Amino acid sequence: MKNSPDFDFFAYQISINTSASQPQYIQVSQQIIQAIQRNYFKKGTLLPGTRLLSKLLKIHRNTAVAIYNELASQGWVEIIPNKGTFVLEPLQNNLKIKANSQKFHEIFTVANQTGFHFEKSFHLASTTEFSNAKYSINDGKPDIRLHPVSEFNRWYSAAMKRKMLPKKWDTYSEISISFFQTQLCNYLNTTRGFRISPQNILNTRSTEMSLYIVSQLLIKKNELVLVGSLSNYASNMIFQEAGAFIKTIPVDDEGLDIAFIKKNFENQKIRCVYICANRDYPTTIKLSAERRLQLLQLAKEVGFAIIEDDYDYDFQFEGNAMLPLASADTHGMVIYLGKLGQSLFPSFQTGFVVAPENLISEAKNYLQLLDKQGDLIQEQMLSELIHEGEILRLMKKNSVIYKRRRDCLYKHLDTYFKEILVWKKTSGGLAIWLQFLSKFPLLQLAAEAEKNDIFLPKTILYQDKNTCAIRFGFGHLEEEEIEIVVKKLKDAYLTVLKNIPFK
Repeated sequence: MKNSPDFDFFAYQISINTSASQPQYIQVSQQIIQAIQRNYFKKGTLLPGTRLLSKLLKIHRNTAVAIYNELASQGWVEIIPNKGTFVLEPLQNNLKIKANSQKFHEIFTVANQTGFHFEKSFHLASTTEFSNAKYSINDGKPDIRLHPVSEFNRWYSAAMKRKMLPKKWDTYSEISISFFQTQLCNYLNTTRGFRISPQNILNTRSTEMSLYIVSQLLIKKNELVLVGSLSNYASNMIFQEAGAFIKTIPVDDEGLDIAFIKKNFENQKIRCVYICANRDYPTTIKLSAERRLQLLQLAKEVGFAIIEDDYDYDFQFEGNAMLPLASADTHGMVIYLGKLGQSLFPSFQTGFVVAPENLISEAKNYLQLLDKQGDLIQEQMLSELIHEGEILRLMKKNSVIYKRRRDCLYKHLDTYFKEILVWKKTSGGLAIWLQFLSKFPLLQLAAEAEKNDIFLPKTILYQDKNTCAIRFGFGHLEEEEIEIVVKKLKDAYLTVLKNIPFK
């Protein structure tokens, strides 16, 4: 026995937590059961006698006896007098499961560190923060409370009942263009001014997945990627993980400075330019029509790709949104990223890529590795909403609500921060760019705000020698909540002001 794997198991694999409230015999018996379930102990295996077991586990012999009695009572072993304890192969339908309220972590421990070496990614450092504050400010997320639960349930159930749906689960037989791709194509041609076919579309789980796939296709180690001087932290992490060498471009009142690119990078091989033309992230500035043409022309001349991230096109409250940069592209220079669903059902969304057919074809190969099937039910549901025209009704309904919230925020900012902050009114989007007239540590403002029950994540705070600003997302706040948050933020600001000398 001492030279057998059984000995190794009992000597080195069994763990007993002496401080746990659960009896030791239960702890050990459950670990033996798991070993049987994993086929470590096969049917007929002779387990150590109670005397040897007590020595191996350094427990009282009575505890060892209790362990085997517990296993026998559940049908995992058979105790034969004068012969020993043997492993059985109990039938599931006859097996009595004894549940207990003991928490798993109180019985077993899992290693905190790997037993092997691996390199941590510097670029993929987590930006997740936690807070117990009642209110929070984000970077422009929709309000999940606006999710139409009853309508969603009805549409979801209807999608589930479609006879065609089971066929879609067999992805190997899916060789033709899907109904969703066709409807999404029609929707984008109507709303974005595109002239695309379904072969120009790749649908994904999110914009982040879309960008990840595109970056893996385009970027090799140390290739030059240009972004705005204040850019999206998530997109930067994706580019860096792909090996990109990132340089920043100034952003002024007309958006990305195209003349700066021509002046400073004309002799360097640019791989791509990342831009949010409709509303710059984080500043919300719209790229002017003149600069859009300049960027398209420069991309054609130099031969770099333009990645246009249109993250909130559907949130347009006044007038018509300027058509995407991609809609004016006739030379295949623009890769367009967008999302659908967040304005309808904040609890889910689908991302998509619009690009020339040869790039989409290659991108589909990447998607097959990451997410072969996708969410077929969600796609079916969105397809029908587009086909029936219901999607526009829902978007308009939510836009009215978000516009009121935006206007409410403007009103309270005028009341509480008129001489402290500057901001520009936007025609859409779920966030505004707030710039402080005086510079001070924003992290101290965040700390003080949390004392006032408001959470300001670091990802919405922008501070350097030239900038002291907040990307203030308001979409998730109701009008009465907006006033509370703005007032509490003012109180936090005044507290910080008392302790920080301004220059």
